Amino acid sequence: MSEPEEPETRDQGTRDRAPHEQDRAVPLSAITLTVSGRSWHLEVDPRTSLLDALREHLRLSGTKKGCDHGQCGACTVLINGRRVNSCLTLAVMHQDDDIMTIEGMGKPGELSPMQAAFVARDGFQCGYCTPGQICSAVGMLREVAAGWPSHATADVSSSRVELTDEEIRERMSGNICRCAAYPNIASAIRDVAHAQDHAKDHAQDDAQDVAHARGGRGGRREGPR
Repeated sequence: MSEPEEPETRDQGTRDRAPHEQDRAVPLSAITLTVSGRSWHLEVDPRTSLLDALREHLRLSGTKKGCDHGQCGACTVLINGRRVNSCLTLAVMHQDDDIMTIEGMGKPGELSPMQAAFVARDGFQCGYCTPGQICSAVGMLREVAAGWPSHATADVSSSRVELTDEEIRERMSGNICRCAAYPNIASAIRDVAHAQDHAKDHAQDDAQDVAHARGGRGGRREGPR
C-alpha cells in the first residue's frame, strides 16, 4: 500500500499568516493622552479602543468593560467635558484631548460631590457600573446647565431645563445597572443638581450685592431735582 501523498506545499510568500502574526505587522502609533490632568506617552496599535488603552496600557482599571459594544455605559468617560463611551472610540483619535476618568473625579477622603451623593444615597450595589454612572451623571448635568433639551423635555424652547424624574431617566438611559439601583442613582443626581442650583443662585445674589455696594460708594446717583 502506497504512502499518502503529502499535500502540495505553498510557497512561503503565499502562506496565510496567523492572526497574531498579522497583528505584529501593523505599525504602532505614538500618541500622548491627557488623562485626569496627567500626560501619558504610549505606542498603541491604531485599532486600540480608548477603553483598552486606559485599562491595558495605562492600567487605569476604574473605567469598566461591560458589553464592549456601547450599549451598557460602564465605560463612560468625559472627553473635553462631554460623556463618551470609550469602547466605541479609538485612542489615536484623542491626542491632545482632555480625558477625565473616575480616577480623576476624587479619591478616598476627598470625594467629588457626585461620588459623595452616590455614597449617601446608596446609589450602587455591586459597583461595576458605578464609575460609568458617575461620569455620565456629571456630563449630563453639564448638558442640563447648557440648556440642551432631551426627548423628555416638555418645553424645548426654554433655556432652563427642569430636572424631573423623566428627564433624569431619559438622559441616563444609556447607563445600565444590573442591580437596578436606578431610584437611588436618580436621587443622588438630584441632590447634586439642587446643590449646584443653590450655589449658582447664591453666587448671583453675592454678585448683585457687590454691584449695589459699588454703586452706592462710587457710582453717580441721580436724585430728585
